[in-house]
Amino acid sequence: MGDAYCTDCKKHTEVVFDHSAGDTVCSECGLVLESHSIDETSEWRTFANESNDNDPVRVGGPTNPLLTDGGLSTVISKPNGTTGDYLSSSLGRWQNRGANPDRGLILAFKTIATMADRLGLVSTIKDRASEIFKKVEDQKSSRGRNQDAILAACLYIACRQEDKPRTVKEICSVANGATKKEIGRAKEYIVKQLEVEMGQAVDMGTIHAGDFLRRFCSNLGMNNQAMKAAQEAVKKSEEIDIRRSPISIAAAVIYIVTQLSEQKKPLRDISLATGVAEGTIRNAYKDLYPHISKIIPTWYAKEEDLKNLCSP
Repeated sequence: MGDAYCTDCKKHTEVVFDHSAGDTVCSECGLVLESHSIDETSEWRTFANESNDNDPVRVGGPTNPLLTDGGLSTVISKPNGTTGDYLSSSLGRWQNRGANPDRGLILAFKTIATMADRLGLVSTIKDRASEIFKKVEDQKSSRGRNQDAILAACLYIACRQEDKPRTVKEICSVANGATKKEIGRAKEYIVKQLEVEMGQAVDMGTIHAGDFLRRFCSNLGMNNQAMKAAQEAVKKSEEIDIRRSPISIAAAVIYIVTQLSEQKKPLRDISLATGVAEGTIRNAYKDLYPHISKIIPTWYAKEEDLKNLCSP
């Protein structure tokens, strides 16, 4: 029930909304004030076949241009009751006889989506990884290779190309058993395949130490002041010719910053949070040590504090 102006009654009267017809009717004279209106409220009726399935959604997922049928294929499910057993069994047999050419792709895309969700990656990276896998799969040259490593490598490349890089160890942690070595080999293989298809070098994007720093600092529970100092130090370290990987530099800078703070972090904790071996962090620290006064912000640490740092 509601209130609206009726042109026949010449006054505001109570109106009734007929949900089945979509009409708004005056309760006094019966005049239809509005017809075929759209109900924009939620619909809680279930259209599922299973009695215990209360999912009100009656539409499928979004279309997928990487699949042959766009992801709009129909699957015949078994109805409830004994009357549909024969129909279900016969239609089911015919459906099973027709092999779905996209079955492997669908499973691969689901695996990529699961890995991406576990790493907290956005949908654009998922789509890019799926697109890379589709290109490799179309060449029919990945048969016999470690499928989990291939999918993980596709996700690694997609992160690089979308300027949201992840370390191989981070990708390995969600790769269903694929090792870092297997993922590395799969990455090299995929890059070669893409270069053959495209006829040019694959742009993998440029990795900077700052791409990993915020995530590493968050893993260690560093406060905002220490995180800000580490970010400035990493940015200044890029001006120095230090031939170390960006991940190693980020880990070494974090080690330096934490040693200058009241909440010192042991090298082992930094190694676990960054995925960089303790020996690698020490070596990067040795390379950065002569330049500490240039990279560490003066507002964060004084010269006396820098001198008190342990020499490598």
